[in-house]
Amino acid sequence: MKFIIYFPLLAVVLVAYNVLMAAGVDFEANPTLFHIPHMTRETPTTFGMGDLLVGIGIVLLFAEILKATRMAKSAVIDHMLSTVVFIIFLIELIVVAGAGTATFILLTLLSLIDLIAGFTISIATARRDLAIGGDGVH
Repeated sequence: MKFIIYFPLLAVVLVAYNVLMAAGVDFEANPTLFHIPHMTRETPTTFGMGDLLVGIGIVLLFAEILKATRMAKSAVIDHMLSTVVFIIFLIELIVVAGAGTATFILLTLLSLIDLIAGFTISIATARRDLAIGGDGVH
């Protein structure tokens, strides 16, 4: 059960993108999943498969940032796994033709933000804990 704590959540969208890409989903065409009508516009807003993945990625990024606020030994493992996920995103972006879409670039950006935010929050938390637990000499 502790594995859930370490699991990098953005790996979910990475796997989902790859599964959908292997299934033949064309993210360039961004197939429509649903429409949202507007009272002030004639045309409804359409949401496609890529939009859904980016939306899920944003929610998972929020959860990852919440995970980064805890100070524990597991934070180091979490940062290492987030780094691995970002490296996989980056390599896939460079090497895989189907990953050269706006959706995948946005997901890669979310992974980068997760990586930077995790390290930044951990460092800030460690500084605060050091200042509180220190001997008062600065």
